[in-house]
Amino acid sequence: MFAGIVTHVGRIESAAPMGDGKRLRVGVKDFGMDEVRIGDSIAIQGVCHTVVARDAQAFEVDTSRATLDVTAGLEAGREVNLEKSLRLADRIDGHLVYGHVDGVGRVLAFDDLGGSSRLSIEAPPAIARYIAKKGSITVDGVSLTVNAVDGSSFEVNIIPHTKAATTLRNLAPGTRVNLEVDMLARYVERLLGR
Repeated sequence: MFAGIVTHVGRIESAAPMGDGKRLRVGVKDFGMDEVRIGDSIAIQGVCHTVVARDAQAFEVDTSRATLDVTAGLEAGREVNLEKSLRLADRIDGHLVYGHVDGVGRVLAFDDLGGSSRLSIEAPPAIARYIAKKGSITVDGVSLTVNAVDGSSFEVNIIPHTKAATTLRNLAPGTRVNLEVDMLARYVERLLGR
């Protein structure tokens, strides 16, 4: 479980073939690697992964072909958003995030508004119905508030701090992004029997 509050940006140093997937080595500075243990969960670009190896400068995770087929941004050389999993006593400054990507969206526009930026994304139709104005959404692991919805597209506002502290600063029209909708919408749909 995560909060969608990215604490560090790392870089995928390697993505070596491993079975049907890959073993990713993620380098990161000042991440508190002395606290990272084998078996810990870390969200990488919004995707929950389990640490299988670590040293003072990096950690490694295995990612399956099934995960690679439904996510974006897990290539060697790529900057990635990182968040360690929550502890029961941690503050939840974003919203509850599972690290289970629902689909890959496509950036339509990323406009500078002077004091902030407007990010427009087209979501896959299968998950668009879960996106609501003033609801929460996770984009590449970043918890954001939806400002507008129009069919399968939606808009969020990015404040300067979030832009500077995450990989969102690298987005441009056409970029593919990992999306996780607010789980409450899925439970409501299930309870109402759809």
